[in-house]
Amino acid sequence: MSDLAWIDAALTAARPQAMGALLRWFRDLDAAEEAFQDACLRALRTWPEKGPPRDPASWLIMVGRNAGIDQARRQSRQAPLPPDELISDLEDAESAAADRLDGADYRDDVLRLLFICCHPDLPATQQIALALRIVSGLSVKQIARAFLVGESAMEQRITRAKSRIAGAGVPFEPPGPVERAERLAAVAAMLYLVFNEGYSGTGTEAQQRGPLADEAIRLARLLLRLYPAEPELMGLTALMLLQHARTPARLDADGQVVLLEDQDRGLWHRRMIAEGLALVDKAMRHRRPGPYQVQAAIAALHDQAARAEDTDWAQIDRLYQTLERLQPSPVVTLNRAVAVAKLNGPADALDMIEPLADRLSGYFYFFGLKGALLDQLGRFDEARACFDRAIALAHSPAEAAHIRMHLDRLARLKSSDADTALPGT
Repeated sequence: MSDLAWIDAALTAARPQAMGALLRWFRDLDAAEEAFQDACLRALRTWPEKGPPRDPASWLIMVGRNAGIDQARRQSRQAPLPPDELISDLEDAESAAADRLDGADYRDDVLRLLFICCHPDLPATQQIALALRIVSGLSVKQIARAFLVGESAMEQRITRAKSRIAGAGVPFEPPGPVERAERLAAVAAMLYLVFNEGYSGTGTEAQQRGPLADEAIRLARLLLRLYPAEPELMGLTALMLLQHARTPARLDADGQVVLLEDQDRGLWHRRMIAEGLALVDKAMRHRRPGPYQVQAAIAALHDQAARAEDTDWAQIDRLYQTLERLQPSPVVTLNRAVAVAKLNGPADALDMIEPLADRLSGYFYFFGLKGALLDQLGRFDEARACFDRAIALAHSPAEAAHIRMHLDRLARLKSSDADTALPGT
């Protein structure tokens, strides 16, 4: 591995802890980010010659803190710090710093950093952008490309998020047990948003946004190392792994959507599935079920089926009933209707989703599923109307193209019926 490659890997791995500690020290996102960048530049100058420090995060925290103090002194026209060669020789200081950084400080720093990025005053789009910039270290250009917006627009989005954080007076003290649990829930929700931004990419978007799903999984694994006894973090990580494992089969060669039942399961990532299944099993042993665990269990049943027809739809229906109790929502009921259709037929599923029409009037998947159910029941004119509405609500060209295939088939069917309906017959 080249010097640049191992240094980049070390800086990426150490970033959340180092940024969290620097934020606690400077109590300002911009100052912490600038201090971390200064420390990274010094790492690029000194690590190739001296080798990696024993604890890269502690090294970056100490150097970054010194760089930040140096900057503050310069701004106040005070004496600068000693030269780089003296500051960078941190063998003894680094060891002492590493010894002082116990697990509790590490957890609180990382959690504080993530929680600040997903502050409830921020819209979800700003939460995701800020987390990717501050915690993951992605460039503004990379984030803008993933969200398919201009670089200047993304820069403004991140700047506005930082301003709102600064104006909100966010506390920097270590969270107590109750607040920590609330923060973990908020962070988990934000990470799943990041994952979905990457996982839902289709066509050319898939290549641009795909890395977001990988980054969400990396951060979830980091949280799980910090909080190894939290079953909902196990469930979240498992859910993302089990869904992401299907990525190679989700789109065809033309970038069109391939439904789960039609996917080539031989393309799924088996090692990723195995890791997800192990986490589901471990989480369930805690006997503290939560929404992420139930969703992960549903994903596990899909991934364990060798063929689509082997799927245990009865168990999936029961799990969705549990999810409806834990996290009632029309979308959960809509998803359960798919299992009901497999078990009892399209008529029962249609009866289940009809009461959801008002609440899901702007939801692409509602009209896609309703159209499919009506199609199965032979109510083709109603199905066409639903498919037309689904196309109008599609999030991407690939989704619209998938619905268009249904409409084209119905059009061919109608044309065929007209040709065979001869006068006098």
